[in-house]
Amino acid sequence: MSSDSLRGITLGWGQQVESQREAEAQTMFAETQTGARCDQGVVEVIDPIQKQANLSTDGGMILVRNEGWKEVKLCVVSAVTQRLTPTNPARDIQEPEVALKRHSYQAGLWDADQMGQHQYLEGSRRQIERCRLSSANDGAHWIERITTTNYPQAVQILDWGHADERIWKVAKAAFGEGTAQTKQWAENTLGHLWIGEVEVVVTALQRLNWDQISCLDDVRQSPAYFETRQSKMDYARFRQAGYPIGSGTVESAVNTVVHHRLKRQGRGWKRDNAQAMLAALSEFHSGRFLHSWQRLSSP
Repeated sequence: MSSDSLRGITLGWGQQVESQREAEAQTMFAETQTGARCDQGVVEVIDPIQKQANLSTDGGMILVRNEGWKEVKLCVVSAVTQRLTPTNPARDIQEPEVALKRHSYQAGLWDADQMGQHQYLEGSRRQIERCRLSSANDGAHWIERITTTNYPQAVQILDWGHADERIWKVAKAAFGEGTAQTKQWAENTLGHLWIGEVEVVVTALQRLNWDQISCLDDVRQSPAYFETRQSKMDYARFRQAGYPIGSGTVESAVNTVVHHRLKRQGRGWKRDNAQAMLAALSEFHSGRFLHSWQRLSSP
C-alpha cells in the first residue's frame, strides 16, 4: 500500500471519528430550557477508572494552511496509583509514590469552551466523576475555568515545574545570572515551597526591590502570581495525599500526540485535515484504535 493510500485511509477514518465526537458534543451540550447537560448514554464508557484519576490540559502550536500558527488544545485523563515508600527513614516519614497510567486523550483545533466540552466527554468516557480526582496544570486561566466548570470537585494543582521555573527567573532577574546569591535565594525559596510554606514564598517575593529589577512583565507579576495561586501550591499536602504535582503527562502528549505528526516542515495542514488527524491520533494514542475502527465500520 502506498503512503498516499495509507494517508487517505487514515484521514477518512479520522473524519469519521471527528464527526462522531462532534455529534457527541452537540448531544451532550444541546441547549435546553434548564441548561442541563444530557449525560445519559451519550458516550460509550471505555476503560473506566475505579479509584483515583488525574486530568491535565494544555496546548501546542501547529501550522494551519492559510491561517498561520494555531493552538491545538489537548487533555489527558490518567489513572493514578500509589505505593508507600519511606522518604526519610531517620524520621520514619512516608509519602506515596505516585504513578500515572492508562492515559487517554482528546486533541483538536478548538477554542477554550470547545476544549471544555471534549474534556468533559473524555472524563465521562473514563467515569472520572466517580473518582478521587486531581488536575495538575500550568496555571493558565482558561484551563482552570473549564476544569472548574466540568469537575468542581477536582483538586487543582499548579505544576511544580512551572513554579520552579518562575522562581529561578525571579532570582536571576533580581540577583544576576549565575551568581551565588541567585542560587542561594532560589534554592531557599523553593525549599519553603516544597514543604508547603507558600506564604513564606509570597513574602519573599514581595520583599524584593522590584523598582530596581529589570525584567519582563511576566516575571514582574510573580508576587501576584504566587499569591493568587496559594491553594494550588500546597505541595507538601498534595504529596502526602498521593496527588501528582506535575503535568508532565500532558506536556509530553503535546509532543507525542500532536507535534510528532502535525508539526513538520512544509506548508502546514488544511484545517479539516488537521482536525481529522487529531481525532484519529487521539483514539490511536488512547489505545482505542481497533475498538473505534470496528465501531465506525459496522453497519
